[in-house]
Amino acid sequence: MSIERPWLASYPANVPDQVNVDEFPSIVSVLEQACARFRDNPAFTNFGTQLTYDDIDRLSARFAAYLLGELKLKKGDRVALMMPNVLQYPIAIFGVLRAGLTVVNTNPMYTPRELKHQLRDSGAKAIVVMEMFAHVLAEVIADTPVQQVVTTCIGDLLSFPKGAVMNFVLRHVKKAIPEYNLPGAINFRRALEIGEGLPLPQVDIRPEDVAFLQYTGGTT
Repeated sequence: MSIERPWLASYPANVPDQVNVDEFPSIVSVLEQACARFRDNPAFTNFGTQLTYDDIDRLSARFAAYLLGELKLKKGDRVALMMPNVLQYPIAIFGVLRAGLTVVNTNPMYTPRELKHQLRDSGAKAIVVMEMFAHVLAEVIADTPVQQVVTTCIGDLLSFPKGAVMNFVLRHVKKAIPEYNLPGAINFRRALEIGEGLPLPQVDIRPEDVAFLQYTGGTT
């Protein structure tokens, strides 16, 4: 007995009616093919700054190389990302995945108690945190397995001078970044600079590897 599928009539001509679930062995392979296919197309836009698929490919590779070559993280290690929707996020998340590591999405609004629980429960060895929330991390980092902190501010990847002005206003005019003390922390832009000079080794990423640890506070 055939099953009618009237919705197929609404599909564009280039959209197949069947999905080949074996076409991609991992999320990384989906990303890499998309970057190759749409290299010059816009991928993300924020505050008037646009990143193409080529930018995402290039910058996420740098961040992956930094995680593996500089921080010496190993396949399967967990990296927490404590950021809102900024341009740094897709670069960080794809960099973590391309390095064969596991993304631990972390709510920027977590209290110190909630953050400490998640970092300890996940076993995160590194974290990328927006500076506005770094003071929360500073309160608990000593009681977590986190060994390396990468900090970033909203304007870090925005075009000049907009990004620099935005960061200055947040720090010195609006006082939106509480004081924090995280010895050894490195800025996201500096991490990308270091990664640019490092090779990105081929990582054997398999379907059974864990890509994400996604926590919920009860509202997800």
